[in-house]
Amino acid sequence: MATVERVERQSARTHEVFNQPPPLEDYNPFDADRPLAEALRREGAEWAEGQARELGAICGSRQTIRWGFEANERLPELRTHDRYGNRIDEVEYDASWHELMRIGVGHGLHAMPWREPGPGAHVARAAMFMLLAQAESGVGCPISMTYSVIPVLRKQPQLAEEWEDRFLSLDYDKRSMPADRKSGALCGMALTEKQGGSDVQANTTTATPLNGGGPGAEYEIVGHKWFCSAPMCDASLVLARTDSGISCFLMPRWTPDGERNRFQIQQLKDKLGNRSNASGEVELHGAWARMVGEEGRGVPTIIEMVNHTRLDCAIGAATGYRAGVVQALNHTAHRSAFGKELIDQPLMRNVLADLCVESEAATVAAMRLARAYDEVAAGDEQATEFRRLSNAVLKYWLCKRAPSHAVECLECLGGNGYVEDSGMPRLYREAPLASIWEGSGNVQCLDVLRAMVKNPTSVEAFFAEVLEGAGAEPRLDAYVASLRDEIPGDVETIQSRARRIVERMAVALQASLLVRYGDPAVADAFCASRLSGDWGQAFGTLPPGTDFGTIIERHRPSS
Repeated sequence: MATVERVERQSARTHEVFNQPPPLEDYNPFDADRPLAEALRREGAEWAEGQARELGAICGSRQTIRWGFEANERLPELRTHDRYGNRIDEVEYDASWHELMRIGVGHGLHAMPWREPGPGAHVARAAMFMLLAQAESGVGCPISMTYSVIPVLRKQPQLAEEWEDRFLSLDYDKRSMPADRKSGALCGMALTEKQGGSDVQANTTTATPLNGGGPGAEYEIVGHKWFCSAPMCDASLVLARTDSGISCFLMPRWTPDGERNRFQIQQLKDKLGNRSNASGEVELHGAWARMVGEEGRGVPTIIEMVNHTRLDCAIGAATGYRAGVVQALNHTAHRSAFGKELIDQPLMRNVLADLCVESEAATVAAMRLARAYDEVAAGDEQATEFRRLSNAVLKYWLCKRAPSHAVECLECLGGNGYVEDSGMPRLYREAPLASIWEGSGNVQCLDVLRAMVKNPTSVEAFFAEVLEGAGAEPRLDAYVASLRDEIPGDVETIQSRARRIVERMAVALQASLLVRYGDPAVADAFCASRLSGDWGQAFGTLPPGTDFGTIIERHRPSS
């Protein structure tokens, strides 16, 4: 009998869980993120601090985090027909998706700068967008496109009058029905075709006028779109060819007479990441639409939507950095090996500090870019020129660095980070998306070169911002001088050197912002490693003398 009892006691001990971190939940990701809170105040949106804190409490709750997992476990499904055989082309989502969308729309992440224009509006919205995206980034796609469509619609006043209030509503209405019968609407887009990709001029979709044609007029669209982002939205911006060239159109899911538009979803894409959000391949069989902007000027018309979604790509990348950092810090603070907590071990401290430095640099840059949008809205010409370059520069660099940052954060969790329950595989799969969406890395770099040639004043505006950190940091001064010498270079090789130039521009801007506004320990580590080259080829190679402790504590969450 004693033997049996001893075996039972030993067996019970094998199931004892110890040396494992608590889940990072029921905490406020806004209060825990000092660089973000500082940037919110510094960049002109101090008035929104209470709203951000309120949303942070929701986004860091156990329930919201669980919804993020559920939305990726029960993926959207395409229903092409109803049970009677009628074509319906609807996408069904899990209830968790709708709850997350209700949070985002209810807090105005799709509409804040247009509903409440004024100083700091885009900054406030950027900070709050980062909070929700840490719980689940898939909902960011329809939210971002709805946010970005407003400046395009305003180029066609009669369309803006009809649709703007629907897109600005704080009511999330998931029902599939004509938009004029709903309490709120969302917008997607369908630009990409299989033969063209980023080369939208290769598009073969055609638009035929129904009543004479021209801006605001009705058209019938025929074509095949390889990627339609968020096809369940109430309307989409579409590019199609007319006699005068590529033009822009607003295509609703339902026609004015209450019939389903001739818009057929052929399949939902089986994607690497962003799986909670549907992306469809669609065919347009004479779909009803209305022209937005001038005929033949579709790309210039839609460029403001592209600019705003590129801003969100930069914000989204910075969000991924922060999401990875807090998980890595939470894990290493509660797990020990070889007699010491991981967070206190010298080599791990180097890795963690390096990840934190990259995260803070991304946050300050993304938030500064958001301020540029507020300044442009206020009519600041210098900001317009600064944004012209920095939008593509930061979209390129922040998105390009995201996958390597995510995998290093995952490795901090070891084998625990390789299982789905940790959330790190989802973060890693998501990391490449923003670099592809709205123009790949090469497209961004070529856009920078074009802007330099067409708008030389944008180069001066960019460096004027960077040089605001001049004098205080000799390493920055030397780096900027070297960069300016490199930009003209050999005209014959400028395209092949574009990535190197844009990368260095991004690093210079990040360094200047950190020197001016960041924690001194973070700024010093960034300048020593990213500017002076005292750095290896992987994270965790910061030079000796780096104040690891200050950097880590500055970014460490408390749950």
